[in-house]
Amino acid sequence: MGKEEIVESPPMDDVASDAIKDVPAEQNDGLHKTLKDRHLSMIAMGGALGTGLLVGTGSGLAKTGPAGILIDYSVIGVIVFMVMAALGEMTSLAPMSRGFGGYASRFVDPALGFATGYAYFFKYLLATPNQLSAAALIIQFWTGDSVNPAVWITVALVIVLAINYASVKAFGEFEFWLSSIKIIILSGAIILMLVLALGGGPGFSRTGFRYWNTPGAFAAYKLEGSLGKFVGVWSTMLQAVYAYGGTELVAVTVAEAQDPRFAMARAVKLTFFRIVIFYILSVLFLGMVVPYNSPQLEFATGSSTSAAASPFVVAIKLAKIEVLDHIINACLLIFVISAATSDVSYLGSPQTDFYIATRTIYNIASDEKAPKFMTRTNDRGVPILAMVLPALFCLLAYMSITSGAKSVFGYLTTMVATFGMLTWISILVTHICFTRAVKAQQIPAELFAYRAPLREWGSLGALVVLIILTITKGFEVFLFSFDYKNFIVQYIGLPVYLVCIFGYKIHFRTRRVKAFEADLVTGVSTEPIAQAMARRETQREEQTATKPAFVRMCDKYVSMLF
Repeated sequence: MGKEEIVESPPMDDVASDAIKDVPAEQNDGLHKTLKDRHLSMIAMGGALGTGLLVGTGSGLAKTGPAGILIDYSVIGVIVFMVMAALGEMTSLAPMSRGFGGYASRFVDPALGFATGYAYFFKYLLATPNQLSAAALIIQFWTGDSVNPAVWITVALVIVLAINYASVKAFGEFEFWLSSIKIIILSGAIILMLVLALGGGPGFSRTGFRYWNTPGAFAAYKLEGSLGKFVGVWSTMLQAVYAYGGTELVAVTVAEAQDPRFAMARAVKLTFFRIVIFYILSVLFLGMVVPYNSPQLEFATGSSTSAAASPFVVAIKLAKIEVLDHIINACLLIFVISAATSDVSYLGSPQTDFYIATRTIYNIASDEKAPKFMTRTNDRGVPILAMVLPALFCLLAYMSITSGAKSVFGYLTTMVATFGMLTWISILVTHICFTRAVKAQQIPAELFAYRAPLREWGSLGALVVLIILTITKGFEVFLFSFDYKNFIVQYIGLPVYLVCIFGYKIHFRTRRVKAFEADLVTGVSTEPIAQAMARRETQREEQTATKPAFVRMCDKYVSMLF
């Protein structure tokens, strides 16, 4: 795509201009724009799919029943799509290489940008070593205790560092193919569940919605009656948040896309299909083939992250299908390498988490809220110095080897979900302020490559639900005896987030960016989106014409898919 016309930002007061200064990504950083549309599309479809879905749904089904888990995943799916739609709308008008914190600084307040950037950074600093531990645990399904888990953690760590040290294009290709494998695996699992529900298993017993009647559509959790059913639905909704965690990571990778405005727009649309197909259909079909009171499901919910913990394996055992547990475990290993997670933090993969942690601290430094040396890149466009701190935190994975340290490590990783929800809240607040600025400055709709379906109202509704969830996420510690350790772990992220906001605001005396002051000029193309798309298509056709016939045919089918 040709270079877009850039108009300089108008003069502003010192505080506001410091908050929102940004120049086109092509000029202000050393990252290489080598991620293609198909890379971004596949990351959007499969980047956050993981064992949170393949494993975590088991405990959710046992807690709340088939109807409850379907409600939970549907509600959180809507919220996640609102978050992605908010990011898509902002990125399609004003692509930035400074991440979520950069948008918050530009459209809300530099203090919110500071808190958002570090909340997201903390999330992935803790998530990465957890994924390394999960990989070792899954391999132990085959090796048992014959090999020290530290060996597998070391192997996984070396692979993660090698992938992230390589070029951005190499990372994109690696994630593209592993995400493709994940999509195939989950598609096969969904089809298998449907076949079993329709009576296609060895026993030829058609279940349909039998288990919705007996033992029932809802399960009571910890309390009896309707109150227990409500507690089950609400607590499982938090598990659904874990399972969806990491969906927003495509907005971080888009900074290294060749055409971020169009790539992000397409990624958001694909996210909708991913939510419907892989999350909602999965829990619907699982509820049809596995009763929530199954003794085998109870065993699975007490297991660790391996094939034994997967409700899909429970469905296979109930259908009396042999040998598939090893196949499922191999699939879990692929998930944990590409988009897997551990027992608690259902987020991304080791190499993806490491990539996001590195790019997040790079973005924070670009937004002048971390040491400037973090923005230095090598000749492959990799922010090599920004990799140091995430690499050091990866060593925490070795804590999981000893039983005493496992509880401490588990407490740390529980905070990952809190920081993820706080990041979503920041994104929604930023989008609400962005839409108000668009209205105040009368920005024409023809400049947007993507518009959020409900504009600020969708973000406002999702924001209210997320705030309630964040406040009540640790409600289980109050149900019986008060567990102060769990209380601290559940809620420590909130004061950290608030201290970051108000501490930065008081120290630097920042103020809120007003709607009519918000920078909707810098980095924004003045070319109408229809004209830009036509020019983009013309350039593609010119480039394609120079390729051999076989390559042109392959490109045609790839473009149809992605």
